[in-house]
Amino acid sequence: MRKPGVLLLNLGSPDSTDVADVRRYLKEFLGDERVLDGAPRWLLWLILNGLILRKRPAESAEAYEQIWTQAGSPLIVTSQKQEQLLAERLDMPVDLAMRYGSMTAAKAIERLKDKGVTDLFVIPLYPHYAMSSYETAVVDVRASADAVAPHMKLDVLQPFYKDAGYIAALVERTRPYLEQDFDKLLFSFHGIPERHLRQADSSRAHCLKVKDCCNTCSPAHATCYRHQCFQTVEHFIEASGIAREKVAVSFQSRLGREPWLKPYTDELFMAMPAEGVKKLLVISPAFTTDCLETLEELAMRGKEDFTNAGGEHFELIPCLNDSAVFIDFLEDAVRSWDAKATKTPAAEHAACC
Repeated sequence: MRKPGVLLLNLGSPDSTDVADVRRYLKEFLGDERVLDGAPRWLLWLILNGLILRKRPAESAEAYEQIWTQAGSPLIVTSQKQEQLLAERLDMPVDLAMRYGSMTAAKAIERLKDKGVTDLFVIPLYPHYAMSSYETAVVDVRASADAVAPHMKLDVLQPFYKDAGYIAALVERTRPYLEQDFDKLLFSFHGIPERHLRQADSSRAHCLKVKDCCNTCSPAHATCYRHQCFQTVEHFIEASGIAREKVAVSFQSRLGREPWLKPYTDELFMAMPAEGVKKLLVISPAFTTDCLETLEELAMRGKEDFTNAGGEHFELIPCLNDSAVFIDFLEDAVRSWDAKATKTPAAEHAACC
């Protein structure tokens, strides 16, 4: 008998703000070959263990302390609320896993297997495709399922960067902020190295090579993070009715010296006030759950940079988090998958005819 189940999948978090826990988390995260790459593995190992893990854990631990709650990591706590709210709407088991940290996919799949789940719908909570987020999470969950429950069938939700339900949720989340007086709405997406775009382009001839590549139709767009980010913005503009001149796009959280996607968010924060942008709204749609990159990097450091440069009002729009509209989107995705999976061959034939 078929028994469906759902697995929500997000990035992860240290177990605590202790430097040792943060170091352990960063070692796993930055040790992922899809995150830190671009050089021989032995050299990357030296860079990670000889340089990055000497100073960064203490710095990151201090940043985590700024956002940590009594219940723990905001990303974990909110993700657990998403899991709970979705489970209340469905008649099937729902579980939660993280790509990095102690909440592993293997543990979650083991729990789902014990509940009799035979068909698993995996929902990576990444709207856009990137090898350092969506791809590594999917590869890990498939490997975990092969090891823990090799007979369990897996289906994975594709990147939903322009899905009507996702866009509607973003618009609904943002609407109250757009009703106030503001100069710009800045879409700040998590950055990736430009090199990752070229690696994800199977043709090796389109991304960052063709003029206006993100707006020139190509199969490469299926795995192009930059194109998908711009598509989210375009669909948001169309659905919300916001004036195009009031929208800007940037990329945050760069690491190292090589070129990352531009423009850089931190540089815009310091440049915008001199260009007449005094009242700034910021949204980060690459994250479905508020985390270190939104709560500390944007809401704290970003606000400080902007106001120090002459800005007068800075407001970060929360991520979709556990909002009803986002849970609606997740529920619709699950029900659509389940309905399609339970169609009989005869029903499929009738639908085609």
